Amino acid sequence: MVSKICLMACKNGLYFAEKILPHLNRFLKDANYSEISLTKTDEVQFRNTEIKSNILESIRGAHVFIVQDVSNKSNGYSVSDNVLALKTLINSARISDAFKITVILPTFPFARQDKHFSREGITARMFAQELEMLGVNTVITLDIHNLAIAGFFNKTVFENLKGFRDLNKYVKQNLPLENLVVSSPDIGGLKRAENYASELKINLVSIYKERNYTKIDAIDKMYVIGDVKNKDVLLVDDMIDTGGTLFNAAKLLKEKGANKIYFACSLPFLNPPSKERFDSLYKDGSLEYLIATNAVYHAQEFLDNNPWFKQIDVSDYFAKVIFNIFTYKSISNLLKNIKS
Repeated sequence: MVSKICLMACKNGLYFAEKILPHLNRFLKDANYSEISLTKTDEVQFRNTEIKSNILESIRGAHVFIVQDVSNKSNGYSVSDNVLALKTLINSARISDAFKITVILPTFPFARQDKHFSREGITARMFAQELEMLGVNTVITLDIHNLAIAGFFNKTVFENLKGFRDLNKYVKQNLPLENLVVSSPDIGGLKRAENYASELKINLVSIYKERNYTKIDAIDKMYVIGDVKNKDVLLVDDMIDTGGTLFNAAKLLKEKGANKIYFACSLPFLNPPSKERFDSLYKDGSLEYLIATNAVYHAQEFLDNNPWFKQIDVSDYFAKVIFNIFTYKSISNLLKNIKS
C-alpha cells in the first residue's frame, strides 16, 4: 500500500485545497499517519496565454491528489484556461513518477455538453478521454449534471459525491419542517426532490415547465402540481446558472399562495443576471435565502453583501473521501440513502 500522500492545487483550486487540508490532516492524524502540507507548485501564464505548471517537491511514488476549481474566475482565467492549467499539472505529476493521480473537481467542466445534437461535439466525453490519456486514476466531483458522464471513462474511476448530504443536514437543523414542502423547479429534478422529501419526511409537490428551446434561457409556461397555499417551500436543484427557472418558479409559487420560499443547490454558479434576480426576490419577500455549497468559489465580499446566500462548507466531505481512497477504504457509506 502507498504510504505517501500529496495534496496539491492549481492556482484556482488553491482556495478549496486549503479548506480541505485541515480536515484531511485530522483524518490522517487519527489513523497514525503524518500530517502533510500542500505540495508546492508553480503555475505561470505567459504573455501569449500559454500556461505551464511545475511541481517544486519530489512526489515520486506518492498518491497525488490535485485540486482544481474550473469555475473559479477570480484571477481572470476562463473555464478553458483552468482546464488547461489542470492538464499541465497532471502531466507534471505523471512525468514526476507519481504512483497514482486523483483529480478533485468540485465542479465538472462541460457537464452540459454531454449529448449529441446535430453537429455539436460531446465535449464532456472529450474531456474525460483527455484525463484518461494523461493517466488520471480517479476523478472526484460533486453532483455531476448527468450521471451518464461516468460512462465516458473507460479506465478512470469516477466518484460522484452528493451535495444533498450536507445541504439536507442544514435544512434539518435550520428550517421549520412542520409547514415545509419540497419541490424541484422542473420535472427533471424530481428524483432529487424525492431525496429531501424522503429524508425530511415532508410532502413533495412538483412544477411542470414548458421550455422554449428556440431561445436561450426562455420558458413558456410553468404549472404547480400539488397544494402550496400557506406552505413554506424548499426548491432544490443541482446547479444554478442564470437563475431564470428558479426565479419564475418562486414567482409562480407566490401566486399560488406559498408562504416562505427557500432555494437549495449544490453548484451555485450564479452567472448574470442571477444576482439581480435573487436580489429582487429577496427584497419583495419571495425568497428567504439560497442554501448552497462552497464547491463553487464566491469571494468574501459576495458572501458579506448578499444576505440571501447561505454557504455550506463541503470540504470536510471531500477530505473524508480523499482519506478513504488513499487508505483503500469504501466510500459507499458516504453516499447512502441517495437515489440516483
